[in-house]
Amino acid sequence: MRILSRIAAAFAVVVAFGMLAASAAAQEVVDKTVATLNDGVRTELITYSDLMWQLALQPEAPLTPPRSEDLNAALQTLINQRLFALEAERLPRLAPTPAEIAAKITETLTYFPSTAAFETRLRQVGFSSVKDDNFERIIAQRVAIDNYINFRFTSFVVVTPGEEDRYYRDQFLPDFRRRNPGRVVPTFEEKRREIVETLTNDRVATRIETFLDEAKRRVVIEVLIEV
Repeated sequence: MRILSRIAAAFAVVVAFGMLAASAAAQEVVDKTVATLNDGVRTELITYSDLMWQLALQPEAPLTPPRSEDLNAALQTLINQRLFALEAERLPRLAPTPAEIAAKITETLTYFPSTAAFETRLRQVGFSSVKDDNFERIIAQRVAIDNYINFRFTSFVVVTPGEEDRYYRDQFLPDFRRRNPGRVVPTFEEKRREIVETLTNDRVATRIETFLDEAKRRVVIEVLIEV
């Protein structure tokens, strides 16, 4: 999906795999603070365990040992997510429901060969299973951010009929004919829902990128150690 590629560039992350900090109860070793964020009101810490929890949700990232490039990408992911979390806390909203949390876990499992394979990765970073309270707490925080993003960036996007028509005429048709010479071209009505989704996702990604750029100018971010 185009939204994932756009947000991946902004987040340096696969969005569906985002994680936040959880209780230290999931840790088996003394933790290290890797970075801090301060918005003038509160300070957020990002620890080495946070990075490992993030990597556990990325199927292609090795955990023993983790690669430096993966750890640095995870750090950028977590910085961006903490920026969203700091902003989301300014708006009182309902906590994620158990059904939303369960749905997010189910979605995450689809990226792995099996539940057992995923739980093996979770145990490597200190969780017992997908039922671990600390793991569920992390997923709840991720859902809260997803809900904030949908409210802040998605719900107010409007795509007009004229924009739909121009995208079909100026972008979809030339691209389809170039990639599929000789094939019957789908009609506008057949592609309309996909076009609206694409235009919406592009605008959401642009708004997210703008938000992150502005947030990084407001918040003091300090990286304390190299990973």
